[in-house]
Amino acid sequence: MGKANILVVEDDADIQQLVSYNLIKSGFNVTCADSGGDALDILEKEEVDLILLDLMLPGKNGMEICAIIRAKQDYVQPPIIMLTAKSEEDDIVTGLKCGADDYVTKPFSPRVLIARVQALLRRRQENTLQEKRPDKETIHIHSLLIHPGRHEVLVEGKHIHLTATEFTILEQLAGRPGWVYSRQQIIDKIRGYDYLITSRAVDVQIFGLRKKLGVMGSYIETVRGIGYRLKEQNAE
Repeated sequence: MGKANILVVEDDADIQQLVSYNLIKSGFNVTCADSGGDALDILEKEEVDLILLDLMLPGKNGMEICAIIRAKQDYVQPPIIMLTAKSEEDDIVTGLKCGADDYVTKPFSPRVLIARVQALLRRRQENTLQEKRPDKETIHIHSLLIHPGRHEVLVEGKHIHLTATEFTILEQLAGRPGWVYSRQQIIDKIRGYDYLITSRAVDVQIFGLRKKLGVMGSYIETVRGIGYRLKEQNAE
């Protein structure tokens, strides 16, 4: 397996150089873009395994670029880590709502950033390995069909595009219908243990998941004071 290619979208030359240096030192290939427009051009021409996307960019900002990337269907969607100088909860939530898989606030530790990159790439690699297991069982409940190996979700036969984080949450809930998962259990599943993220950020992921699933979204039930579950019975 070759080196993963990381796209760094950052207009600050010093930060771009710092991030690139640490990524290369950790064994990654790095491509840099100074603006969102440049990043979109690169994605059309090159295979990218993960994107580090700055929030404050000239022209379209990082959130707008993230939304544009997530709306595209003509290439495999890479994980996106948002780089932001803003640490307020609302900004983090907005970034996740646009389709980012993770966020790192500035100033950040290069070691922490590399650890986040490696964690998301491991998840992507696990999904790739699952695709090679034809015996991997599909999950079929109500009008929902989940194929873990193909990382594929269908509702009433229609393909639904989910981010890696949304897919992992849905697979977790659908794997045991009726079973209640706390927000912390969901965080542990999608990020790994000891990950610092607010419960509200989980709620945002669930909100986006419900919206994308359409009629099936009503089956994801909020259990007050605990977390979420996927209903076993038909939604009313």
